[in-house]
Amino acid sequence: MLQKQGHFSIALVCVVLGIMLAVQFRATQDIRSSPKYQRVEDLTQRVIQMEKERNALLDQIRDLRQSNAGGAASAELESVRMGAGLVPLRGAGVIVTVDDTKPAAPPRSNNPNLYLIKDEDLLKVLNELRAAGAEAISINGQRLIASSEVRSAGPYISINNTNFAAPFEIKAIGDPVTLENALKLRGGVIETLQFWGIRIEVKQSANVQIPAFKGTFRFNYAQPVQDGGK
Repeated sequence: MLQKQGHFSIALVCVVLGIMLAVQFRATQDIRSSPKYQRVEDLTQRVIQMEKERNALLDQIRDLRQSNAGGAASAELESVRMGAGLVPLRGAGVIVTVDDTKPAAPPRSNNPNLYLIKDEDLLKVLNELRAAGAEAISINGQRLIASSEVRSAGPYISINNTNFAAPFEIKAIGDPVTLENALKLRGGVIETLQFWGIRIEVKQSANVQIPAFKGTFRFNYAQPVQDGGK
């Protein structure tokens, strides 16, 4: 009698376990078939695929850098970065220091602003340096790029959205003799500024250091032209 009761209990336990396993299996199947689970599965697969593509591209970049073609592409990329002002540069050039009239404007002067440095004065110096072949220029540590502004902002001059007051230190990399001679031309920019008492000094240097552009690039309207101009 006791043996039969034991067999019955074991059978009952097995039935309960079977039901529990069936319910759990059904619940798992329902979860896997739900939209959220499918979404997670799809995203997981996409992440895995993108990781494979990223690794393949990294391998291509490494191979190109190791090959001659990669070396040429790397050199071209570095040249573009230099031209865009994204890397600090050093080389021979000149350091130009520009300061307001000292002492200030004469007491009977009708327009004291004539004896202060204005944005147009700095722009004359910059244009002369660029015309003389300057390859990189900075003012008070601000690297000048194509979108840099040099304009009056009240009593200050704004450069790369940063306000500065005199004195201004302009660094330019290029042939030192050519750059200095361009600024010191008879009737040129230095002679004009000195007429108003503005102090300007040019010093040649074999090691002019110019920092990289620290701002950000933002293009709201311009877009790159694809191959074929379409």
